[in-house]
Amino acid sequence: MKLEGSYEIAASRDQVWDAFLDPDRVRQAIPGCEKLEPVGEDEFRATLKIGVAAVKGTFEGKVRLSDKHQPESYRLAAEGSGAPGFVRSDTLISFTDVPGGTRVTYTADVQVGGLIAGVGQRLLGGVSKMMADQFFTRMSQLVTRAA
Repeated sequence: MKLEGSYEIAASRDQVWDAFLDPDRVRQAIPGCEKLEPVGEDEFRATLKIGVAAVKGTFEGKVRLSDKHQPESYRLAAEGSGAPGFVRSDTLISFTDVPGGTRVTYTADVQVGGLIAGVGQRLLGGVSKMMADQFFTRMSQLVTRAA
């Protein structure tokens, strides 16, 4: 499944870049994120509680950042598994200046398996978009509050 979108945040690109690489702010912004702990350079262990339709559960996994080109882009690879199945994603996140702030654009390739895959692509796509909207709205609040 391919996901993409863009959001504008009313802060400088450097402020937005710093926020998107701050594990504490990212943890606060990810819907259902209970833990995001560093385990190495640019690598984190994550615990998320997520529900899609009647399929709910806890996912344990890891997140790795790579190909960092400050303040333009970086790649985020994530994988997690739990009783509802597994999720793997590879996401390119880009930052560009726009009048009054920064546009954050993402393009993600996502694979899901297990029970969670059984709810259907359309529902998964809708839930993924909703979670992305919640994440970017919260990140925007966290960035502009700190600015």
